[in-house]
Amino acid sequence: MHPPSESEHPAVTVRRLLREQRRAALGTLSAGSGEPYVSLAMVTVDHDASPVLLISDLADHTRNIREDPRVSLLFDGTVGLPVPLTGARATVQGRARCVDGDARLARRYVAHHPDAELYLGFKDFHLFRVEVTRVHLVAGFGRIHWLDGKEVLFDATGARALAEAEAEIVAHMNEDHADAVQLYAERLLGRTGGGWKLAGVDPEGADLVREGETARLWFDKPVHDAESCRVELVRLVKWARSLDREAGAGASG
Repeated sequence: MHPPSESEHPAVTVRRLLREQRRAALGTLSAGSGEPYVSLAMVTVDHDASPVLLISDLADHTRNIREDPRVSLLFDGTVGLPVPLTGARATVQGRARCVDGDARLARRYVAHHPDAELYLGFKDFHLFRVEVTRVHLVAGFGRIHWLDGKEVLFDATGARALAEAEAEIVAHMNEDHADAVQLYAERLLGRTGGGWKLAGVDPEGADLVREGETARLWFDKPVHDAESCRVELVRLVKWARSLDREAGAGASG
């Protein structure tokens, strides 16, 4: 993630971090002793940007959460920057709640982490959703903010139709418009390699995956249902194709 602009609202910077990262440092309180414990967790986020985890009963952090659901998650957007401390990072505080029965969230998690599909069927793996209470953002030198969770999360109450249609949208794009998804990756996001797939859509954008890589495609404006999402995806592929034509013309010239 590139350093955020000076004019970007802190809450927007936090959501960009949450939506663009696929892993986080997970802080829990050790069962019994209450000592801080930090581990690595693979994450995705829901449509409102609430973090979602798939964790095993064999892991210490899961035992800790069972005893005390309070957690912290550090989302690090500084990787690859020449001066990491100029980049954005956010500590999300909240309570982890087991949501094993949420089939939609399970599909969304596996779409972003395809290797997790096997573990999702194991009885000792469980899906947790973090109810965000507070967020601490450091977006570079001197840009430090504490934010209320309600301020950071996207209000997705008006976009339930999109959440319900997400799996169908993703399947349609990957099966019938794989060329468009590839153009998103190459022309709009500057990614290389073939085989990019759409992993998910939410009110603010779409996520692409390829062999462990992820890429975030942001929408110009929020979408709330399948039709408004289709309109935005069509607009973006038209833009990508125009860039592709320009690149082809430049190569031939």
